[in-house]
Amino acid sequence: MQDQAICDHLNALTEILAAEERVCEECVKTGSSWVHLRTCQTCGKTHCCDSSPNKHATKHFHRSGHPVVSSAEPGERWVWCYVDEQIVGY
Repeated sequence: MQDQAICDHLNALTEILAAEERVCEECVKTGSSWVHLRTCQTCGKTHCCDSSPNKHATKHFHRSGHPVVSSAEPGERWVWCYVDEQIVGY
């Protein structure tokens, strides 16, 4: 993903971590539902998106500082950097 216009967090990715299961780990614990899923590219945990009631992916970023998530949705191939607010397809 080496590109001058892309932030350092996205440029640092050497592989894309995929969701082990297509569920929001936090929503499962509380019995909540989700809309779309995102996988953290630092730890590999999968959480729900900001369109979901609990916004667990963003909460995970604020709690952990892990800057990049990928879509865990079938057919979607992109990564998002929370810090630099950049999205890149792959």
